[in-house]
Amino acid sequence: MDSVANDETSFGIIPIENSIEGPVGITLDSLAHKYDLKIFQEIIIPINQNLIVNPGTKMEDIEDVYSHAQAISQCQEFIQENMIQPHYAVSTARAAKDIRGFKNKAAIGNRVAAELYGLEILKANIQDTDNNETRFVVISKEDHEPTGSDKTSIIFSIYEDRPGGLYKILGIFQRHEINLTKIESRPSKKGLGKYLFFVDFNGHKDDEIIQEILREVEDNTYFLKVLGSYPEYR
Repeated sequence: MDSVANDETSFGIIPIENSIEGPVGITLDSLAHKYDLKIFQEIIIPINQNLIVNPGTKMEDIEDVYSHAQAISQCQEFIQENMIQPHYAVSTARAAKDIRGFKNKAAIGNRVAAELYGLEILKANIQDTDNNETRFVVISKEDHEPTGSDKTSIIFSIYEDRPGGLYKILGIFQRHEINLTKIESRPSKKGLGKYLFFVDFNGHKDDEIIQEILREVEDNTYFLKVLGSYPEYR
């Protein structure tokens, strides 16, 4: 995100949600609070997690396993069954790099990380479920032009926590017959009981009906940020 915001690169790719662990909180919080960037595209990738070790390492040698928090969470059953102590790393690639030379340590990550650092895959596909997928978004400073099959992502907060407050906002989409594809809540960091709502829905922000919806939402919310409109992944 920093590289895109500082014009070092035109695009970046970040994970936004996983089919097992749900939303990636740091991504949502960064889009809400820290960066004024646009979602330019979305990509959904099947995720296969592997136990990566130094050559010659056996299962009984391993005492500790390192990986990103999301990868650790996706492999809880395997970790518990093998009584390995999990440790968090900043990324799966960094975990693979840091275990080099230690036969009592393993990493969880993909095949590329193992090949990059001269390591081996001791156990493949150790994730808890077979339908493990991660949704990534491409971020940019530019908006994507309409394609005719688009999604829009927004963040908003309501004025106060009261019965029907959120229902009133969601009702705007229902009246205009616009389908919501996702809704998530995150703490607003402004006190207990105060939330931001992340909503994805069909349509492009330049569509006339979507523009009308966004005006209504803005009139009835304390805060509204349009994260971008982009082609729906197929």
